[in-house]
Order: sequence, then structure tokens, then C-alpha cells
Amino acid sequence: MKLSAAIVLLLSIFFVSPAGAVTKTTFQLVANPKFLSCLSGAKGTPTAKVTVTEGKLNDTLTISLSHVKPNLGFDLFTIQRTNLLATGELDPNFTTFGLAWYQTDVQADKNGNANATIHTILVDEIFGFDPDVSLTPTNTFHVGIWFDNPDEATACGFTGTTPFNGEHDAGPNAMISVPSAMGLGPLCLNPSSTPGVCSP
Repeated sequence: MKLSAAIVLLLSIFFVSPAGAVTKTTFQLVANPKFLSCLSGAKGTPTAKVTVTEGKLNDTLTISLSHVKPNLGFDLFTIQRTNLLATGELDPNFTTFGLAWYQTDVQADKNGNANATIHTILVDEIFGFDPDVSLTPTNTFHVGIWFDNPDEATACGFTGTTPFNGEHDAGPNAMISVPSAMGLGPLCLNPSSTPGVCSP
């Protein structure tokens, strides 16, 4: 599935506080083109709408899926890097997703719809670090969902497993966010003037 950068931009809605900082955003995840047919239900193109709202102590993320295959299970992660370009096409230079945080399960119903909500630190500040492996503070500004069951993607050519569920035997990435013009994921609502850097 291809989306132009202009269309992807139109899929994002931002809310600005009186002080000028963006405090809420709505964006769409884009289906991984390689696995679109394994994701799609009988009616319409799969969609994943994500709304993120900043809070005083932590933030709220809500995801709503539509038009996926009935009863599919997914695992939602916040991640360092996306495998898609801003156009929605696969990034030919992609290597790994980088740092990833398991956030919630997402379960489609018999009609191919799903909803999930998490409360955690997200807006502009989500990060992890591990001095044991020399990992400095690293942001995970992208959002993605993975097939929980790898068998659901075998018809699309997937073999093996990925570590993107609690048992570390998940399938491939199903849908994911795309980078902004500043090269950041959508959980950075307030980018700095330096490309690739967020203002916490």
C-alpha cells in the first residue's frame, strides 16, 4: 500500500496548548505492504487510528483498528525506528527496529475491529537506557503492531518468528507509524529546530 507524504501528513491532527506546546495528536499506522493481504479483512482497507494525549503524570494512547481479519491478535510496541518511509513504502535502507518497548496486546473481534488504551510516559519523553550494554538514553517515538501468531502471515511469505510478544515467538510487523519531515516518530509532538531531535 502506498501513501504519498502529503496524504500521510493529512492523517495527523495536532492540538496546541495555550503555551504553544502540542499536547495531543491523532495519526494513522500504515500497513506493512509485504503483509497487507494477510492483514486485510473482507471489507475495506485495514486502518489503525492512534490518538495520544499528554497528561500531568503520564500520557494516554488509544488505538482503534478496523477492517482487519476477524479475531487476529496483535502486540503493540513503541519502537526506536520504523521500516517505512514517509510515503508508506518500505525503506530500502532499513536494518533493525532498534529499541522496542512492549506496551499492550490488541485483539480484533469477529468483525475485524479492535481497541486498546495504555497509560504511560509517551509525549516527547519516552525512552529507555541500559548502561550494562552501553545503551545511552534512547527514544522510542514510533508505534507499531505485530502479528501475535506467526502462522497468520505465512501465506504472505513469512517464515520463522520475531521477539515481538511475551513469549518471543511473534510474527512480522503488521502496521507501523511513518517518520515526520523532521525524521521523528509521531510520539515526538514538539521537535526541536535540529532535525531528528525532540524537545522534552
